[in-house]
Amino acid sequence: MDVELRHLRAFVAVVRHGSYTGAAAELRVTQPVLSRTVQQLEAILQVRLLERSTRHVRVTSVGEQFLDRAERVLGELAQAVAAVGAQRTLRLGFSWLLPDPWAQNTVAAFENATGATVTVMRRDDPVAALHRADVDVALLRGDPDLGGAADVQLFDEDRIAAVSTRSELAGRQRLGWEEIPMWPLVVNTVSGTTGNWSWPGGERSVEIVTCTNYDEWLETVAADHGIGVVPVVAARRSNHSGVRFVPLAGAPPVPVRLAYLPATAGALVRHFLDAATGTPA
Repeated sequence: MDVELRHLRAFVAVVRHGSYTGAAAELRVTQPVLSRTVQQLEAILQVRLLERSTRHVRVTSVGEQFLDRAERVLGELAQAVAAVGAQRTLRLGFSWLLPDPWAQNTVAAFENATGATVTVMRRDDPVAALHRADVDVALLRGDPDLGGAADVQLFDEDRIAAVSTRSELAGRQRLGWEEIPMWPLVVNTVSGTTGNWSWPGGERSVEIVTCTNYDEWLETVAADHGIGVVPVVAARRSNHSGVRFVPLAGAPPVPVRLAYLPATAGALVRHFLDAATGTPA
């Protein structure tokens, strides 16, 4: 049997903690497993590295010499992994306004865990960008056609209404979901979350005003060509002098999800999904 990294990590952890109890907790293994690993290392080297008693663990003189080199090996390996990790990038596609603070917390957790970086890339159609391999994962809102991609639902966002400051609705303190079809509705046909499909009972807006991205949507609302309905994050992040956001009662929430292609999803994508699903909204 050759010396393996697990042997070095076990030995160094025991020395650092001065006990098997603390070392086992750090390495997330049982004490018997840790003890066997250190014994395997001693058997391979054919030397005694540690003197054990019921209360203490003492490093032998040979163990002191080996410790210095083992720590150097592990340190250099960690530096090598970090250097390679810094070259790796995961591309996160989105159409408008990443959810906060979820996005920032997820990126930080992913980068800290992997050493890789996240590049955020705005695309009018993140699903199409995913299938073109322009991005590795795509953040989506609503229920778009994924075209065969897999997805993980993260959380739901509340909706809010957006009206022009010149609209008769600008003075309202609240609007009801059932009222929305009474006015022209500005709809982002590419990545919007609200349209005439949002009222499955048959009640629809009198008029639909279309656009194809969030900037167009915001300017169309500001021009008073119709009202809009978006996730509430827009009220926190969009500062437009011509638009007022009005609380909306009774509106169904908007699901937020991550889409990816299982056939091409590598370790970085899996790590990002883990970080994304473990980060509070």
